[in-house]
Amino acid sequence: MKQTLFSAEWKEIFKNKKLLIPLIAVMLVPILYSGMFLWAFWDPYDRLADMPVAIINNDKGADFEGEQLDLGNDLVDKLKENDQFTFDIVSGKQGYKDLEKQKYYLLIEIPNNFSENATTLLDDEPQKLELKYIPNESFNFLSAQIGETAVEQIKSAVAKEVTATYAETMFDKVKEMADGFAQASDGSKELSDGAKELLSGSNKLHENLDELASKSLEFNQGVSKLQTGTKELATGTKDLANGLNQLVDGHGQLVDGAKSAGDGTAQLAEGAKAVNAGINQAAGSMGEISAGTEQIKNGTDQLANKLEEFQNGATQVTQGATELHVGIKQMKSQLAGLDAKLAPLPLPEEVKTELANQLKAELETGIAQLEAGSGNLVAGTEQLQSAADELQTGANTIASKLAEVNAGQKQMQSALGQLATGSGDLLAGVGKLEEGQLKLVNGIVLFDQKLQDANAGAAKLMNGASILTGGVHELADGSNKLSDGSRQLADGSSELSDGTKKLTDGTNELNEKLGDAAEKSSSVHADDRTYDMMGEPVKVENSGINHVPNYGTGFAPYFLSLGLFVGALLLSIVFPLRDPAVKPKNGIAWFFGKFGVIAIVGIIQSLLAVAIMLFGLGIEVQSIPLFIVTTIITSLSFIALIQFLVTLFGDPGRFIAIIVLILQLTTSAGTFPLELIPGPLQPFNAALPMTYSVQAYKAVISSGDFSYMWMNNGILIAYLLGFMGLTVGFFHYKFKRQFAIGDQVEV
Repeated sequence: MKQTLFSAEWKEIFKNKKLLIPLIAVMLVPILYSGMFLWAFWDPYDRLADMPVAIINNDKGADFEGEQLDLGNDLVDKLKENDQFTFDIVSGKQGYKDLEKQKYYLLIEIPNNFSENATTLLDDEPQKLELKYIPNESFNFLSAQIGETAVEQIKSAVAKEVTATYAETMFDKVKEMADGFAQASDGSKELSDGAKELLSGSNKLHENLDELASKSLEFNQGVSKLQTGTKELATGTKDLANGLNQLVDGHGQLVDGAKSAGDGTAQLAEGAKAVNAGINQAAGSMGEISAGTEQIKNGTDQLANKLEEFQNGATQVTQGATELHVGIKQMKSQLAGLDAKLAPLPLPEEVKTELANQLKAELETGIAQLEAGSGNLVAGTEQLQSAADELQTGANTIASKLAEVNAGQKQMQSALGQLATGSGDLLAGVGKLEEGQLKLVNGIVLFDQKLQDANAGAAKLMNGASILTGGVHELADGSNKLSDGSRQLADGSSELSDGTKKLTDGTNELNEKLGDAAEKSSSVHADDRTYDMMGEPVKVENSGINHVPNYGTGFAPYFLSLGLFVGALLLSIVFPLRDPAVKPKNGIAWFFGKFGVIAIVGIIQSLLAVAIMLFGLGIEVQSIPLFIVTTIITSLSFIALIQFLVTLFGDPGRFIAIIVLILQLTTSAGTFPLELIPGPLQPFNAALPMTYSVQAYKAVISSGDFSYMWMNNGILIAYLLGFMGLTVGFFHYKFKRQFAIGDQVEV
């Protein structure tokens, strides 16, 4: 019975232990790659507790809001509780020395101002909290990367702690702020009430200022009239002063005339007394008259002379009395115009009336006395003038007819009796005249004093009127300014009223807003959960799709593909892929004789790898049957590729297979994403079969996207059939060249 090439190949394998043992060893290669690698790196983060890390705590602590803050010690305590690393607390020098000696993979140093910087958050220039992270990258690069991730977690924990501390302080301030808002709300309520009162007062002020503005216009007009009146008053007082000066001058002459009249009256009284005595003596000594006629004649001559002087004095007195009487009439006429003079004065009517009545009373009293005395003076001087005329006539008659006196002694006797009587009357009249003259002089003197007072008062009145005129002028200017200012005040009070209205509205709104703020801020109730939320407001929930539990599961598609490819490559070394065990019938038989052996080995490799993954490492897959099918398709695809290369090129084919392996390791996206590898390598990703085996494994192990798995498996099957077809073609060509002539090999 003839044996097939396939059975002959297996028989040769079992007969040759040097072939069988390496072939069995090759079957275990995928286990070594996938099992050992994945086992070693299945979950390295689960062993971080065995990784030594040095901690240097130099923090000195700080005072915050009256409390001691020791973030460094708190951080060390938390790190000790954390089993993520083996944290050793060491001194600064010892920590750096041990890091250099590779006792520690990394060192974390907490600076002395760590807590102090945490208290500067509310300062103008807050300082960040710094942690010194010093990895020994030469000791192990990945440990530095892992440590950096851990430091980020420590950083987040410290940030959470600091933020929670500040949150607690902040909420305490919010509570204080709520009380402040409540007090501010009460204060704003009082402010609002005050603003309302201010609004009411500003409205009243506006009304009063408007009234003031209107009254100031009336006042200004009145001041203008007052200014005109004061000018007229100044002019009138000046005229009054001038008239009083003239009156004083005329009255001085009157006083002198009265005094002269008084002197003449005294002389007249003395003469009358002498006449009376002479007449009496003559009457008593009539006898002696004749004897003394000569003496009488001489006396009458002297009397005539004296009477002539007396007549001249009487004439002067008469003229002075007449002038005095005329002056008194003028004063009375000027007294009648006193009301008219006082009318323009800017004085109240009552004051002007009282002043006029007082001046009138005093002036009328003096004028009445003066008028009475002047009347008596006029009458007396007239009588005196008449008597003087009669005496002058008599004296002249006596002097001219003294000769007849002696003849008329007897008649003279009786006449002397009558003369004695007339002389007595004359003496009495002269006494009255002297008394009236004295009263006249006294009245004139009193009138002169009052007139001097009136003149001084008129001068003062003129000065006062002048000052009043200047003051009224200034008052007029001030009144104009007052009018303008009151108008501006009225306008400003309107703006003040509007502003006060806005202030009232604003204070009402402020009161409402502060009340709302107090209510809302007082409604904030914080506890440890609130502080924790402020410290860690964002919690990342990892609920991603197609969960990959560990590194081993994540790297399984890559290492399984790598193990199966290396197993197929080693299989080409221990098993001859070109030389047949017996002469083949044809190229197809030759191909299947070789491919059948390596295919079975590849399937066994696949099943062993699957068993180790499922039962040894405990990998979880979406479908075990599909996982097995994918592993077998991947193994056969790689075997077909390597069979083609080695069958066609021999050892150079194996070198090409190694190049393909290297390209697949870098471009299959089994470790890093395709986008992270250099651009020139990325096009190889779509051309090599490991890309599709990795994607198929990811689908069947993690995602469960079986349609995607079948799409990638279909591509792998296309690779499988394609390389099988190429190898069949090569064996067909080889068969014709090598076995076309010669005997058939019998089984």
